[in-house]
Amino acid sequence: MIRLIFSDMDGTLLDENGRLPAEFGDLYARLRERGILFAPASGRQYASLCKTFAPWREEMLFVAENGTMIVDRGGRELYSSVIDRALAMEIMRDVGGLPAVYGVLSGKKHGYARTQDAVSAFRAQLDKYVSDAAFVDDFNDVDDAPIQMSFCDLTGNAETTILPHVLPYGDRLQVALSSHEWVDLYNSGVNKGTAARRIQEALGIRPDECAAFGDYQNDLELMDAVAHSFAMENALPEVKERARYTAPSNRAHGVIAVCERILAGEFD
Repeated sequence: MIRLIFSDMDGTLLDENGRLPAEFGDLYARLRERGILFAPASGRQYASLCKTFAPWREEMLFVAENGTMIVDRGGRELYSSVIDRALAMEIMRDVGGLPAVYGVLSGKKHGYARTQDAVSAFRAQLDKYVSDAAFVDDFNDVDDAPIQMSFCDLTGNAETTILPHVLPYGDRLQVALSSHEWVDLYNSGVNKGTAARRIQEALGIRPDECAAFGDYQNDLELMDAVAHSFAMENALPEVKERARYTAPSNRAHGVIAVCERILAGEFD
């Protein structure tokens, strides 16, 4: 029997407009009645996830910032992975200084962007993923524990404009292409999959009692952490190869459709 469901957000649970499907609230209530936990697992910050799931934030588990921060029910921090500050500042300076590249330094308290970007075309993209943002003239002024760095190319060519510049840091940090626009960096050995395993251990839930949904490279390890792994129909080919099953696309509300099948006992 499935007792815990992990779901990525963008391109997975959220529809093509970046919104929760209207039927999510009813589905979630029925999952809760059956004792099935639902855990959003995203590259988004914790505050952003809390905003999206505001009615249920006190009773959900959250895997935020690609697994670098896990928050248990009631807002209790279960785990966080802090990046060496000197290394974080070096990367924010070098990569964040590339032409037409916008940088975000994620801390445990806020996500931080440059003051000059607060009124740029980037602001809409920032608000989409970092609902609790602070603006600074210099990232060195940030008084917070860094847990992730993210870089954005608004043209949707992050794989060619950003990724080659951050790959040299791959011997010290995990590098993940999280969408066409974004590349994320965080501590090696930390990802959504390791976060899922930490939660399984903490709650005494086996991998065969878990399901997970994803669509992009930063979901690959999550597919390995559960027995019932679902790649969205719109997922990258490598995610489909890694997952056990395929779910309908996010446009077709595939997570909702499969969860209905879970409630019907199809995967017991």
